[in-house]
Amino acid sequence: MSTDAAGSEIPREVLTWDRFGTASRELATLVADDGYRPDLVLAIARGGLLPAGALAYALDVKNVATINVEFYTGVDERLAVPVMLPPVPEVVDIAGARVLIVDDVADTGRTLEVVYDFCAAHVAEARTAVLYEKPHSAVRCEYVWRRTDRWINFPWSTLPPVV
Repeated sequence: MSTDAAGSEIPREVLTWDRFGTASRELATLVADDGYRPDLVLAIARGGLLPAGALAYALDVKNVATINVEFYTGVDERLAVPVMLPPVPEVVDIAGARVLIVDDVADTGRTLEVVYDFCAAHVAEARTAVLYEKPHSAVRCEYVWRRTDRWINFPWSTLPPVV
């Protein structure tokens, strides 16, 4: 268990690589069982890259794109507003598509909100899928593997960079 600046323990949700395999397959099953057949899986980089790839394979969707939104700068530290970083997907590439927007977590929901709003004016339909959704998220995702109010340790971002 980690501690905050005041020395209090912070409860954590820990997602292992093995559990990620199970989680992504179960999340894909939720999408498939709902009858949603996306034309495009849109990964929110960086956290949504691995879940989006897993969902794209499980849902047999070969059209995968990324959008990079900077918001978090550390544990519970974020910019004032989410910022889309270039390159932003070309509208012509998503126009009229059924899009599944994927991220690892809907924490505040503001990142998903920015991406959803960007897509909504151009696509036939946009839905969201996340591994985790927090109770205070501004966005209620259509597809959620687990709900939690804890900070989440993801296997791809728990260890510090090697450089």
